[in-house]
Amino acid sequence: MDAPKPPAVELRQITKRFGSVLANDAVDLSVPAGSIQGIVGENGAGKSTLMSILYGFYTADSGEILLHGQPVRIRQSTDAIAQGVGMVHQHFMLVDTLTGLDNVILGAEQHFFLRKALPQARRLLEEIMARFHLSVRLDTRVEDMPVGEQQRLEILKALYRKARVLILDEPTGVLTPQEALQLFAVLRELRAQGVTVIIITHKLKEILDITDNVTVMRGGRVVAHRPTRETSFAELAELMVGRKANPHDTAQAGRGPSASGPVRLSVQGLTLKDNRGVTRLHDLSFDVHAGEILGVAGVSGNGQTELLAALSGLAVPQAGTLTLTLPQAGGAGTPQRYTPDQWVTPTQLRRMGCAHVPEDRIAHGLVKSFAMQETAVLGYHDDAELGSAWRLSPARIRERTMEIIGRFDVRPSVPGLRTADMSGGNQQKLVMGREMMRDPHLLLIGQPTRGVDIGAIELIYAELMRARKAGAAILLVSVELEEIFTLSDRILVMNGGHITGLLRTAETDIGTVGQLMAEQHSTAA
Repeated sequence: MDAPKPPAVELRQITKRFGSVLANDAVDLSVPAGSIQGIVGENGAGKSTLMSILYGFYTADSGEILLHGQPVRIRQSTDAIAQGVGMVHQHFMLVDTLTGLDNVILGAEQHFFLRKALPQARRLLEEIMARFHLSVRLDTRVEDMPVGEQQRLEILKALYRKARVLILDEPTGVLTPQEALQLFAVLRELRAQGVTVIIITHKLKEILDITDNVTVMRGGRVVAHRPTRETSFAELAELMVGRKANPHDTAQAGRGPSASGPVRLSVQGLTLKDNRGVTRLHDLSFDVHAGEILGVAGVSGNGQTELLAALSGLAVPQAGTLTLTLPQAGGAGTPQRYTPDQWVTPTQLRRMGCAHVPEDRIAHGLVKSFAMQETAVLGYHDDAELGSAWRLSPARIRERTMEIIGRFDVRPSVPGLRTADMSGGNQQKLVMGREMMRDPHLLLIGQPTRGVDIGAIELIYAELMRARKAGAAILLVSVELEEIFTLSDRILVMNGGHITGLLRTAETDIGTVGQLMAEQHSTAA
């Protein structure tokens, strides 16, 4: 009989500290060759740190790494690549202005003369794409590719560098459901041809669909290993957070009866073009009431991002009006009407009691080089309670930060920690906390649970229901249809920048909304 193959990856007693924070605590992990391995855990559980050590971004304080049974020293990413380890990061490492081909060979040209390097690279990439059923337009600039294609390009980059172990960090966090299915087909093909795949994700349903084995981490330690076929959604959720967790039930328990009140936000005839002159929003009209959540559903890229940008003052439309009626100083508030020649600004919105949680927290929600306590007051630094106009109070800023940390379970609870050194999910909770701690009258929120674990989802849902009950008007954009149905009182469906449906949640279903996401017709509620 043939001797059993050694594991493709074996990590022994890996320990890593960042100052006082113990990110990985004597972690053991064994990944069979030619399998798909899932790693799940709460935000800050140490998953990404562990994989960053395998990929050479960090060096472990202690422990040992073996690849295919052989001990290896990985001090930097070039060491990992030389050992056949590739990684696709949550935020892609691509140059937007370069083509797919240029991105792949960047740093791996293999020839002094580009005229000779490019044809050789193209031939090899076409062979790889055919072998693994990867579809990438090599001559298209990255900025013109949809997100799913950009991710396939990242995988192609790794395979071009001869990766036999491929790590994917939150691979479906920015993908549409259709793109996620395409990705899973690629991963199954990689497994069939002997590539070992490791997936870090918070989406337990995907773990159950795509992996062979799953490892659960909590507090920097491994708390369980399971063959996927021998576990369940409920067990994995409980192992992750140390208790039973069900975000849907939490949201329903906090919902209560509809408290739809006066109109807080009214949009009429909103039309917006991008910097190329392409119309992204076509004559949109709708209202958002106090005490309701209006969910915006649609396949990513159909105008939801542009809608949030316009409503939050980050983009100025070419036509339409925005009317805000937000309570001021205990009064009912006077309607404030804005037109393209004098559009509302983010500063004005904050002062009126409007909060904005952007879809892309990295680009618009935080400054990675700031300390956590600086990010916690970003945009609200002129609040009187934080100090005078001339001097902010470090003590008060720290106090505000600790309030957010406590209420939104932000980890680690170290106000001086750089925002860049926090996990993506904890960055999201920090931004959510900053915007919601002031009890806004109007909340504009995009992808509230992108990249967060099931326990954090439960917390965020509870906070949104609390704000709704307190009378906030909430406009929520999410690509997760289940989330839209769980949270929304009404659903606005978008396709190609048009409103194709406006429905009461209790009177519709996922199938109907899915059809409206693909069709061009309108239903009003």
